Amino acid sequence: MLSFRTTGFNGYAVKYSPFFDSRIACAASSNFGLVGNGRLYILNLTPQGIVAEKWFDTQDSLFDVTFSESNANQLAVASGDGSIKLFDATLNDFPIRQWREHTREVFSLSWNLVDKNIFASSSWDGNVKIWNPTAPQSLRTINIGSCTYSVAFQPSSPTVLSAVSSDGFMRVFDLRAPEPSAEIAKTRVSPGEVLTQDWNKYRPSVIATAGVDRSIRVWDLKMPSMCQTELVGHEYAVRRIAWSPHWQDVVLSASYDMSVRVWTDGSAQAGGAGPGTGRLLGVMDRHTEFCAGVDWCLFGGEGWAASTGWDEMVWVWDVGSTMGSR
Repeated sequence: MLSFRTTGFNGYAVKYSPFFDSRIACAASSNFGLVGNGRLYILNLTPQGIVAEKWFDTQDSLFDVTFSESNANQLAVASGDGSIKLFDATLNDFPIRQWREHTREVFSLSWNLVDKNIFASSSWDGNVKIWNPTAPQSLRTINIGSCTYSVAFQPSSPTVLSAVSSDGFMRVFDLRAPEPSAEIAKTRVSPGEVLTQDWNKYRPSVIATAGVDRSIRVWDLKMPSMCQTELVGHEYAVRRIAWSPHWQDVVLSASYDMSVRVWTDGSAQAGGAGPGTGRLLGVMDRHTEFCAGVDWCLFGGEGWAASTGWDEMVWVWDVGSTMGSR
């Protein structure tokens, strides 16, 4: 394992670059994000370990980060003051663009993998907004009506995105639909607040959700009213989940119980095993405080991932060695 200490700043999100296998971004906040500054780290994996290539300080906490899919050096961060800032790794000090339309904390960002000129944000103000990084204002606002913890574009679609929120619902939207909402599906996925979601990279209609009730649930939008698989084992709320880009059935989860867990939903098991056969494959327990972020490396050997948490640590580790025998 490799590690990096974000001294004085508690990690909230970590993301691998879609262009460089050695570059990782970490969004972090002082004082656990309750008050104070934020810091965006741009980290490099080197033969000598993880080193900070650059960092940018912000006046408020940072809760999420996403790399641009169209510019290898640009990345956006979600801030506690309601702003979204776009930084360029080749420049110093200041963001190259800033938007201030959300009225509460911005908690999630998602860059579109197909239409690489747009990204989405979600906020505690109950709104999802669509942005072009060159435009001074948002392109569209979708009102959710309750605190929206996560927004995510469907990986193979230029127009479909989903949002999960404090009311326990997952909503799916198609931007081709007319105003105001473009909602095409709405499913109650939890009795409590839903904090995180991720689309499966191989099965376009499959999405996983998780939150304060500690369970990870896998849904197929072809049958949106029925949970396909429920993965139970975390002791506290699940803060972040991420489907593998290498294995269609494997999902990572980061939890307030200080662990990162590796699961299979059972869809790839031999013998035709299907929904309901998910199980735990392994646990990474190096974090000593709430684990808030996790992401997969797209490159190299299958199974490398990064995680971050409130213990001021970023870990890079081999998920394959954690999974053991499948």
